[in-house]
Amino acid sequence: MTITAKCEECGADIAIPDDAIVGEIVQCKECSSEFEVSSIAKGKVELKPAEVAEEDWGE
Repeated sequence: MTITAKCEECGADIAIPDDAIVGEIVQCKECSSEFEVSSIAKGKVELKPAEVAEEDWGE
């Protein structure tokens, strides 16, 4: 069974792997936005925008 979620950026369907776990990062194939799986329950998955670590370049 494949679980899908909607991309918050472009509205495309994001296929969530059957073995996905909370905290896993998934990517939209249409716009390349990255999301973190925040919960999985009863065949539904909730996503939140993935945090992007910024480079400090030694500053």
